[in-house]
Amino acid sequence: MANFGFSRLNVVAPFEAHWQEARSAVGAEKLLGVAKETATLAEAVGACTLVAGTGTLQFRKPEQRVVRLPELGPVVEAETERGGRVALVFGPEKHGLTRVDLSHCHMLVEIPTDKRQPSMNLGQAAAVCLYELVARGLANSGSMTAGAGEAGNGLGPAADAQRIDLLARVVEKTMVAAKYSPAAMREANRHDLRLLLRRLNPTERDLRRILGLFRRILWRLER
Repeated sequence: MANFGFSRLNVVAPFEAHWQEARSAVGAEKLLGVAKETATLAEAVGACTLVAGTGTLQFRKPEQRVVRLPELGPVVEAETERGGRVALVFGPEKHGLTRVDLSHCHMLVEIPTDKRQPSMNLGQAAAVCLYELVARGLANSGSMTAGAGEAGNGLGPAADAQRIDLLARVVEKTMVAAKYSPAAMREANRHDLRLLLRRLNPTERDLRRILGLFRRILWRLER
C-alpha cells in the first residue's frame, strides 16, 4: 500500500501474533499505526458504496458479478466520480475470502493467473491490484474515497453497505413475520438477501422508499 500511495487500511479480526509482527514493516510504520481494526467485515466496509472482493475462480462458483483485474480501474473510477466510496477486500493467505465474506461484496475481482498456480501471496495480490488502480491515477492521496456527489442516474448517491445491511435485516424480519422463512432456511435466506440487494445496488433514495415500505408491512404483520 505504501509503495503505491494508499494509506487507508482496515484489518478484520487479525491474528494478533502476525499483526504485531506486521507493524514493524519497513517504511510503512505510519500506515500500520493508523490502521483501523474491526471485528467483522460488515463493520469494515459499512461506509462503502462499492465493495470488491478479490480471488480466483479456480475453486469457487461466483454468486455476484465477476470483473477481471484489468477491468477494475474503470469501475472504481466511475464509482468515485459519482461520489461513492470503494473498498478492495483481500482474504487470508490460507484460504482467501469465504463464501460469507463474498456475500458482503458487490463484485469479485479475478486476478488472471496461470491455472497451474492460481494462488498468490497476499502481498503480491495487493500489489498488482493497487498498481492497476494507481496506473489510472486512482490512489487519490492515499484513499479510494471521493467527495459527495450524485449518482450517474441523477437519483442521488448509491446506498452504502451499512444501509443495505439495515434493509436486509428489516426484510428478513418481515419474511419471518410472514412465515416465509422457516428457521432451517434463515441463514441461507440471509446470505441470498445480502447478495440480492448488492446486485440491485439501490440508490440511497430508493433504499429509503423500500425500507419504509417493508417497515410498514412488518408493522401490520406484527399487529
